[in-house]
Amino acid sequence: MVQDLTWHEICVLADLEDEGVYGVELGGLPIAVYDVDGEIFATHDICTHGLARLSEGFLDGDLIECPLHQGLFNVKTGAPAGAPCTEAVRTFPVKCEGEKIFVAITEDAA
Repeated sequence: MVQDLTWHEICVLADLEDEGVYGVELGGLPIAVYDVDGEIFATHDICTHGLARLSEGFLDGDLIECPLHQGLFNVKTGAPAGAPCTEAVRTFPVKCEGEKIFVAITEDAA
């Protein structure tokens, strides 16, 4: 079943300029937003292995390194890409309108 998406403005492109990653909260849901070569992606901001904020990690290409145990996730797919992480991190649909970045949160993401 296809559901209509509700889009939420969460930040602007300038927020990503320094590190390429930015952490925000939307209704209590922590979200990390990434700029990968001009494409914007969003994942849940909490590592599935160590409960650390991914937005405080190091972004290298399309991989975010968790600051706690240096596990890796692909920010495009959410897939774990390096030990000790084995469980994917949730991803969110993203769209940009001008400088504004929006994410869609489906019911199963809350």
